[in-house]
Amino acid sequence: MGMPVPVQAYYTVDEVLAFPDDGNRYELVYGKLLVSPSPVLRHQRIVMRLVRRMADYCDKEAAGEVFGTAADLTWGRDDILTQPDVFVVGPEDAHLREWSALRHIPLVAEVLSPSTKGHDRFDKRRVYQDVRVGLYWIVDGEENQVEVWTPDAHFPLIEREQLVWKPAGATAPLTIDLPALFAV
Repeated sequence: MGMPVPVQAYYTVDEVLAFPDDGNRYELVYGKLLVSPSPVLRHQRIVMRLVRRMADYCDKEAAGEVFGTAADLTWGRDDILTQPDVFVVGPEDAHLREWSALRHIPLVAEVLSPSTKGHDRFDKRRVYQDVRVGLYWIVDGEENQVEVWTPDAHFPLIEREQLVWKPAGATAPLTIDLPALFAV
């Protein structure tokens, strides 16, 4: 068992990255620490379906690189650190070697868990809008729907049948069938 994480009002990226590896996911939103446990099985199934579908599409369309792994995205700031469930690195950032150097994230998808709903819907959404992530999908497996947010949206578009994404330069859109995504 590692050392306990200190409790304080405001954190920096360096402080959070120094925390012991205790199985929790630590994220930072404008200095506010977000802590969540490992995701449940259904969450991970949905994440893997998204990653496979999106990676095949991005490879075919040269639309960027898809990640479904822990990443420390900071956009070069010391008060933001997020670890999206699934995200696309734009082609213009393909040459970069450090998470902290990434600036062009055209799409982020967060799959809701009971312990992350509030953070994903409010705290992290605000960050993704502020740093101008092109599309932010909040994937709700309990409701079998996806909230689609854009940087300037005040309210989401709710999708229950399909998601569609067509990045600049793509010849065809990515279409994800939501009933298939949510199938057990």
